[in-house]
Amino acid sequence: MEEKKLDLNSIIGFVLIFGILLFWFYQNQPTPEEIEAQKAQIEQQQEAEEAVEAEEETPVLETQSVNLQDSTALANYRNAIGEFGFTPATEGTTTLENDVLNLQISNKGGQITEALLKNFVTYDSVPVYLIKDGNAVFDLSFTTRNNRVLNTKDLYFEPSLSRDGDIQILSMKAKVAPQQFLEYRYEMKPGEYLVGFTVRSQGLDGVFNDSRPINLNWRLKGIRHNKSIQYGNRYTRLTYNHEDGKISKLSETSDDEETETDIKWLSYRQHFFSSILTTNTPFETAELTSKNLVEEESKETKFTKEYNTVAPLQLEGGELSYAMNWYYGPTDIDVLEKYKDLGLVESIPYGWGIFGWINRHIFTPFYGFLSSFLPFGIAIVVMTIIVRLLMSPVTYKSYLSQAKMKVLKPEITEISEKYKDNAMKKQQETMKLYNKAGVSPMSGCVPALLQLPIFYALFMFFPTSFALRQKSFLWAEDLSSYDTIAQLPFSIPFYGDHVSLFPILASIAIFIYMMMTTGQNMQTQPGMPNMKFIMYLSPLMMLFFFNNYASGLSLYYFVSNL
Repeated sequence: MEEKKLDLNSIIGFVLIFGILLFWFYQNQPTPEEIEAQKAQIEQQQEAEEAVEAEEETPVLETQSVNLQDSTALANYRNAIGEFGFTPATEGTTTLENDVLNLQISNKGGQITEALLKNFVTYDSVPVYLIKDGNAVFDLSFTTRNNRVLNTKDLYFEPSLSRDGDIQILSMKAKVAPQQFLEYRYEMKPGEYLVGFTVRSQGLDGVFNDSRPINLNWRLKGIRHNKSIQYGNRYTRLTYNHEDGKISKLSETSDDEETETDIKWLSYRQHFFSSILTTNTPFETAELTSKNLVEEESKETKFTKEYNTVAPLQLEGGELSYAMNWYYGPTDIDVLEKYKDLGLVESIPYGWGIFGWINRHIFTPFYGFLSSFLPFGIAIVVMTIIVRLLMSPVTYKSYLSQAKMKVLKPEITEISEKYKDNAMKKQQETMKLYNKAGVSPMSGCVPALLQLPIFYALFMFFPTSFALRQKSFLWAEDLSSYDTIAQLPFSIPFYGDHVSLFPILASIAIFIYMMMTTGQNMQTQPGMPNMKFIMYLSPLMMLFFFNNYASGLSLYYFVSNL
């Protein structure tokens, strides 16, 4: 009995399909949890300050005596912090605010304890916080000359507010003496998400133990902002830029850690929003870690990932001096392009290589142009039609190859029957027929390969395009997330606990398209007994995997296959 074998065309087809399926499996991972209700605003400022400065967006300093009036507790505290006990231990926060960003900076630690993006809300209409309720820590750890190990997160800083034109300036100083201090300096401009941040010391060359490292430690737990826990977590990632411009990333799907050199900036991305630290003096080394906090879609979680960076800082003449910037804002190219000199656009997950280039330089500006005068959903439809028209020469060659193969099918069947006991002879005669007719088994696969860059680029574009965030179309409330027409009382593995309509329509359109173009050929062509199964499997796989993907992507595939 003859052993059935796949011809070259079958093998190539299986490899392509298997590769795409592997990609879908790889990408399918983690976010529902409500963000806590917005914390009450810091206590009302002193009446005299409020009356004079309210209309000018002047930074507001609010202080409250810390519970250190107990002489024993105060003595213990000052004994613990040594030289830095000069600064009064006073609890309090300072507000830096412009029209897009509200920051709360604490006296204790001199660090940002709240970062509110004023113009955005989460999927359930809660204000977007990047820092809140202790999810972030910025700390310097150092050793003094008397071998006392101190952490700035435990020190109290003395705030001083000022203005330079329309720039708000906050100086936070942890003092050893009136003219000896460690300073954090924040500078906020109107309408900017980028906040200047300087770390410097004065007169501490006799305090720092220069034989021990001064470590910068920045930790942050990414707050969930998305409807789907796993979907949002899939695009939540630590990205960093080397001094030579190279962009590197930690894993987005599992725990990861790296020790890197010459770091210019670090981005803790939370899908559509990012917390970024830049430095004019590159970190010579940095230990980077990312921990996945999402277990499964059905388990509620407030945080999706935990990031941490430990970077030794260098002393110059026994003193610290680092010019940095904080960025708390949207992962939006229209905003990040304003900081071209810092290269922050590279933190947007467009994809790698040519795929990222296509997204950044073609699809993003093209869709931005269309959506400037068309509804967002209609802009996707129009973009789909134009992409299909531009790809029509390639798809035409694929259709032509399929038509020729259908014409040759009776002769191929005849050859298979004639040489059914001689596989080598059958292959030789089949290739002769192909050559005579000017047909190549590869001709149908090459057009598909040429379309793969477009496929993958769009696969990354729709879930990460900030322009689509919370933009509705028909029944879809958010084109950057999945649409829901029914909520299930249970969860189906790989599918979820809801029903999305756009993936259903796209799957039906793909199935009909495959039936009309290659269905009959797959049913009868010898040597391809499994292709009919693949024809049914592909739409089914899309139905399952795209149920939790951006509805804009499913809309594209639906229109593309009509």
